[in-house]
Amino acid sequence: MPSSLNDNLRTKKLTKNSYGFFEIVHREKFFALIVLALGLLCLLVYPYPQIAMWVGFGLAGYAAIANDSIQTIGTFIASNKHRKWYYLWLFMGLIFLVTVYYSWTTFDGDVSNQRLTSKGFEQAPTEFTFLQLAAPLILLIITRMRMPVSTTFLLLNAFSTKTSTIIHILDKSLSGYFLAFFLALAVWLLVSKFVNKFFKGKPHQMWVVFQWITSGLLWSVWLQQDAANIAIYLPRSLSMWQFVGFASYIFLGLGLLFYLKGDKIQGIVDEKSGVTDVRAATLVDFIYAILLYYKLFESTIPMSTTWLFIGLLGGRELAISLTRNKYKKRKKATVKAFKMIGKDMLYALIGLIISMILALAINDEIRREIMGMLKDFFA
Repeated sequence: MPSSLNDNLRTKKLTKNSYGFFEIVHREKFFALIVLALGLLCLLVYPYPQIAMWVGFGLAGYAAIANDSIQTIGTFIASNKHRKWYYLWLFMGLIFLVTVYYSWTTFDGDVSNQRLTSKGFEQAPTEFTFLQLAAPLILLIITRMRMPVSTTFLLLNAFSTKTSTIIHILDKSLSGYFLAFFLALAVWLLVSKFVNKFFKGKPHQMWVVFQWITSGLLWSVWLQQDAANIAIYLPRSLSMWQFVGFASYIFLGLGLLFYLKGDKIQGIVDEKSGVTDVRAATLVDFIYAILLYYKLFESTIPMSTTWLFIGLLGGRELAISLTRNKYKKRKKATVKAFKMIGKDMLYALIGLIISMILALAINDEIRREIMGMLKDFFA
C-alpha cells in the first residue's frame, strides 16, 4: 500500500478517535460543571454544621436514589417504558411517603427504621469534614459511569467511628450476595423450562397488577433498609418540619428520576436477559423482596442492598445461560454471563475500596485501629 495512503488512513483514524474523545468530554461538560459547583459548595459550608447537614442530605438523597434505582425500580422502569413517567412516579412516591412516615411515627422521629441505631452510627454528626460532604459527589460520578456500587459502603463508611462496624456491614453484605446468587441460580434452573414455555406472547393483564404490587412491596422493604444512607447526615430524631423537608425533597427527586427513565445506571438492568418482560420482572422483584425482608429482620446492622441485587441478577443470568438447548449457544451465553457477573462484582469492589479510603482519610480512630491491626499482623 502506498505511503501516502497509509498516512491518510492514520490521519482519518486519529481524527475519528480524537472526535470521539472530545465528543464525550463535550457531552459530559454540563455534568462536570455541576459537580465542580457542588464541590465548591461543600467546601464553603462544611464548617457550618446546621447548613452542612442539609447540603449533605440533599446530595446524598439524589445520589443514593439514582444509583440504587436499578435495584428496586430498575425492572419496574424497564418493563413499563410504554407508560407515562408521572404515573410510575406517583405510585412509587406515595409508597415512599407512607413507608418513611410509618418509621418516623413508630420510632420517635427516626426515618431509617432503626438502621442507624447500630454501634458507630447512633450519634448524629455534630461537625462535618469536606470529604463527608463530597462523598455523594463521588457516588454521582460513579453512577454516571454506570457502576452499581454500594451506597451503604460509600456513604455510611464516611461516618463510621469503629472498624468493627464496617466489618459487620461487610459481613452481612457478603452473606447477602452469596445467598441471593445461589437462590436465584437454583430458582431459575427449576423454573426455566416453565418460563420458556409459558412466558411467550403478550402477558395477561393480571401480570401488570402482580408486578405493581410486587414492585411496591419491594420498594417499601428496600426503603426500610437503605433510608439510613440518606438520613446519616440528619438528626436521629426529626422534628415535624425536618421530616417534611426530608420527605418532600426525596419525593420530588424521585419524580426527576422517573422523568429521566432511570438515567445512566438503568443500563445495568436493561442489559440483562428478559427484564423488559413484565412476568420476568415480577419474578425478579418477588425473590428480591423476600431476601430483603429476611435480611431486614436478621439484625438492625445496615447492609449493602446493591451487593444482594447484583448477586440475584448474576445467579439468574448464569441459570438462563446454563439452560440453553444447544451446546454452542450455552457455552457462549455462559461466558457472557460470567463476564457480566465479574464486571458487576468488580464495580462493587471498586466502590468498597473507595469507601475504605474515605473512612481512613476522615476518621483518625479508624486509622489508628487499622494501623494497629497491621502492626500486629506483621509483628
